Amino acid sequence: MVYNAVEFNYFKKKYLIQMKNIFFLITLIGLFFSCKAQLPPGEYTSKNKKAIAHFENAMKLYQQQKDDDAKEALLKAVEKDSTFIEPHLLLAEIYQIKGNIPAAIKEYEKAIRISPDFNINNFYNIGRLEMKIGDYKNAKVDFERFLKKQHINPDSREIAERNVENCNFALDAINNPKPFKPLNLGEGINTDLDEYFPAITADDQTFLFTRNNRTERIATQEDFMISKKANGAWQKAYLIPSAGINTQGNEGAPSLSVDGQILFFTVCQDQTGSFGPGRKGYGGCDIFYAQKVGDAWSKPYNLGTTVNTQFRETQPSFSADGKSLYFASNRPGGMGEHDIYVSELNPDGSWGRPSNLGKNVNSKGDEQSVFIHPDGRTLYFSSNGRVGMGGYDIYLVRKDNKGVWGTPVNLGYPLNTYGDENSLLVGASGDIAYFASNRAGGLGGLDMYKFELYKEARPDLITYLKGKVYDVRSNAPLGAHFELIDLETAKTVIESDANSGNGEFLVTLPVDKNYALNVSMPGYLFYSENFALKELTDKTKPFLMDVPMQPIDTGYVIELKNVFFETAKFDLKPQSKAELNKLITFLNANKNIRGELSGHTDNVGDKKLNMTLSLNRARTVYDYLVANGVDARRLTYKGYGDTKPKVKNDSETNRAINRRTEFKVVSK
Repeated sequence: MVYNAVEFNYFKKKYLIQMKNIFFLITLIGLFFSCKAQLPPGEYTSKNKKAIAHFENAMKLYQQQKDDDAKEALLKAVEKDSTFIEPHLLLAEIYQIKGNIPAAIKEYEKAIRISPDFNINNFYNIGRLEMKIGDYKNAKVDFERFLKKQHINPDSREIAERNVENCNFALDAINNPKPFKPLNLGEGINTDLDEYFPAITADDQTFLFTRNNRTERIATQEDFMISKKANGAWQKAYLIPSAGINTQGNEGAPSLSVDGQILFFTVCQDQTGSFGPGRKGYGGCDIFYAQKVGDAWSKPYNLGTTVNTQFRETQPSFSADGKSLYFASNRPGGMGEHDIYVSELNPDGSWGRPSNLGKNVNSKGDEQSVFIHPDGRTLYFSSNGRVGMGGYDIYLVRKDNKGVWGTPVNLGYPLNTYGDENSLLVGASGDIAYFASNRAGGLGGLDMYKFELYKEARPDLITYLKGKVYDVRSNAPLGAHFELIDLETAKTVIESDANSGNGEFLVTLPVDKNYALNVSMPGYLFYSENFALKELTDKTKPFLMDVPMQPIDTGYVIELKNVFFETAKFDLKPQSKAELNKLITFLNANKNIRGELSGHTDNVGDKKLNMTLSLNRARTVYDYLVANGVDARRLTYKGYGDTKPKVKNDSETNRAINRRTEFKVVSK
């Protein structure tokens, strides 16, 4: 598992304390209670006085946390009596604490060979260790032998039964591997230091990640780095340009909005309880955010007490629609140690109270490394509480059209192994995924890799709209507001804002739907565009376009590109309501504007009939606006037939352009 340094130190300290206490408790209980059930009181499995003396000395040293000295004393004990079971068991615990799992397994094997019935927990303990090195075949045998014993601790029985399931899953997964060919991202991103926790924009042009910029004096100095793509290759990464994001402390677990304009990240308390210079925090770890202005970043802000608590909130993932923030938290009321929560953005810009994703996603174990794909319904996460390869595996779960999460699916082997897998990112295209690994052949430490994700694990297809917003008169960049509206439901599915410093924007477009795009800004006419993606042939091709915004002035025109009529009729299609409601909102916000609604046709058919049709269409729009509260005295309507074409009527594409409805500012 990949944590940032502060998180890692938190878990490492917690783990070592827990393990030391657990091992010592197991040793005491195992050696002096379970064992004594087989022996008379006060006796060991050895009669050799020198062996017993060495063992009792080892126990004292172990209690004093002098593990190396304890190990030497235990080796002397078994040298005097190789059938002395208790030293083998304590040696197994010490080897496990030091991370030498194969040596620990050998000691358990020795103890079991001497006496299989000495301690029923030996089969349980060796099974868990065998799983840690991927020896699923033997682990399954040992767990099954353990489960046949009588008087088993209920908690241990539950874990053993689940691990038998894990072994069965793992053996089948290894026999049916998924395609997996990781490729190092190269020297632009990777160095001999550790690189991890990736984030990427939807256009695949900006890559943000964490690097441990350690020095000889500082073992851990985590900072956010950025790399830009040029000619298909990632360029040399540089520190994120902000005085307030990277500090002398450690920042981690970043989430970048799909347009690269907002950064969410985790900050944890240091040993003094500080969150860094100028930062206020509320718990063990809090989520902060910063916004891009031009090419620089604002100072980071705490997300506040609605999201952050006195507990741990970490590993945020911001949805592409700009409305939801997913994260992991160990706050009370969850189902495991860390659960996945989501907070929705309120209309006033505040964050709503987080809700637990529920039992379909969260387990009795630990859920981490949350990533919501830009398709808005495919969630990737890590868990140690579900059937898998053991430890933390990566899963995906999909949300249906009613917002209900389905059953999580394990991504399989070798994406998941006997180790802990974490920190997976799937690009917007859905076919490429990124992760961190210290596998052989890298540039040193943890490196960033990419691989092609097999089809069953891919999210829904999306494309994107990218460009700049500018004032049509001055060419000045504008930080306009974007709304993407599903024409079938009239619901706003995505909201975003252009960069206020340079006008740049990027909006994701889930395919197989038809959308109305509305771009608005105070003092300007709104901009309308239509994206009919259901009929799109190349669903991977992005839309590149700039958006000219017209200041509110007499004579300026809004083309209502999402107002639709039945062929040769003036009946409004239901999909038109979303656009007309935006026009109503615009008129309500600008009470002094008076305007003309105009209908236009192509040159096909009788000119007189076309003139009548265009007039009736303009009147239909007029009637809708008046019926929904717009003062009729502010509006007029007129039909122009084919007398004012935008382009020549020389093709079906051009004729479609000329068939339109417009709103012109008559006075303001």
